[in-house]
Amino acid sequence: MTEEQVILVDENDNQIGLMPKLEAHEKAMLHRAFSVFILNDNKEIMLQQRAAGKYHSPLLWTNTCCSHQREGETNIEAGTRRLFDEMGIRTDLKELFHFIYKAPFDNGLTEHELDHVMIGWYNGSPSLNPEEAEDWKWMAVEDIKADMAKRPQVYTVWFRIIFDEFYHYLEEHTL
Repeated sequence: MTEEQVILVDENDNQIGLMPKLEAHEKAMLHRAFSVFILNDNKEIMLQQRAAGKYHSPLLWTNTCCSHQREGETNIEAGTRRLFDEMGIRTDLKELFHFIYKAPFDNGLTEHELDHVMIGWYNGSPSLNPEEAEDWKWMAVEDIKADMAKRPQVYTVWFRIIFDEFYHYLEEHTL
């Protein structure tokens, strides 16, 4: 099986090439990515605990789903595909905003992403893909913020960054 390619981009999200995912993370190359936040009618966020077998950040809590777009795939198509692959959920997604961040890991890899943040609504229970997710839970936005302040080490590095951006978005917009 060939390694998944990520889409290398400039700061304006223009595609400038493709690179194997691991190589892009080893070289800290800016690439296109997305993060999905699923909320229920109580405005709680569905969090995912990453599977134990993940090559980085295993068993850490993170947003509902995140990954990389494939060449020729829209952000919404990519988010919809991975949300179903990881969590077994089908729902409409809406893109809220995008931003660039850089986050090094302890294992020498670095996330350097132009991240498209999306939201969707769902009230059921997910059907987890055990290769992707170990567990899940609903948490209120304010509870996540408080828990992250007390126990940042139980959350992925990128989720701490993305959640802060998402939280500020919620302060300025009505969902």
